[in-house]
Amino acid sequence: MRAWLMDSYEGVEKLRLDEVPDPQPGPSQVVVKLIYAALNPADAFLAIAQYPAKPKLPHVLGRDGVGKVIAIGAEVENAKVGDTVGILRGATGVDLWGTLAEKVAVDSNQVVPVPQGWSLEEVAGAPLVYLTAFQALTQWSDPPAPPSSGSVLLVTGASGGVGSAAVLLGKSMGLTVIALSRSAEKGEKIKQLGADFVFNPNENGFRKQLLSAIAPKRVDIAVDSVGGALFNEIIATLGYGGRVSVVGRSAGVVPEFNTATLFFRRNRIGGVSVGDTSPEETRANWNEIVARLDKLGKRPVVDGVFPFLDVKKAFSRLAQGPMGKVLVKIAD
Repeated sequence: MRAWLMDSYEGVEKLRLDEVPDPQPGPSQVVVKLIYAALNPADAFLAIAQYPAKPKLPHVLGRDGVGKVIAIGAEVENAKVGDTVGILRGATGVDLWGTLAEKVAVDSNQVVPVPQGWSLEEVAGAPLVYLTAFQALTQWSDPPAPPSSGSVLLVTGASGGVGSAAVLLGKSMGLTVIALSRSAEKGEKIKQLGADFVFNPNENGFRKQLLSAIAPKRVDIAVDSVGGALFNEIIATLGYGGRVSVVGRSAGVVPEFNTATLFFRRNRIGGVSVGDTSPEETRANWNEIVARLDKLGKRPVVDGVFPFLDVKKAFSRLAQGPMGKVLVKIAD
């Protein structure tokens, strides 16, 4: 089979397409012949050694995908040859070879049927970003539960994969959703997803406009994938007990962060790690996500689809800031 191989930690520009042996299923694994794979910023971070995992090289990136089961291990009971399945979060693309290949071997507890009414493109790109957004929204209670209806949600980088997922899931939970986007065109699309307000964080006075729009309320929970200087502005919008779920840092480190800004409103900051959930919890969360989107009448957002030979161009599109997910078409 063909696969895009990562031979070094010098970035996705150094990936090379080559022939490698077909994967064989372990006792609890299935082999999936891929139709679509999806890109995530974490793939690009792993390729420059800015991710906790340091897989043995050569490595194959890619965490999400959809395809046909073509082989199963002796202990597999939840899938059969011929099934069309999506791939949930797991070791795929992190410690094990991923989906930027014609075939991939994955643990059988990672595969799920394509939800009724969903396209293959939608299920290929949804799992990682929706599971991430779901944890970001629900992690502030024990056991994890959605925030109360009527709470105010702020989403940075709202046009990205996690951002658009957080907007849709937030609406499914009855939240007032404020989205931040630097693009007017993307801002209009985010409104179509259901965001109540969209602001450009590059505009002078955007924070004053934001707080005025929701007065006398303030932000109850923020999902931040940007970091950088914007993070301090996000903290300043929080109300009493307001929380920030950190899912990314596309703008880099936070400059001159003043911890005193957390004191008197008892604000909290928490990182998100979908790897902390068990396979059973992951499947339960995925089923709830699908049910919420079905009830909302919405589907995951796909920005564009690139041919398998154009994986590097697909990563370039990801770096530009897409509206939703960037996919790679592996096979018909």
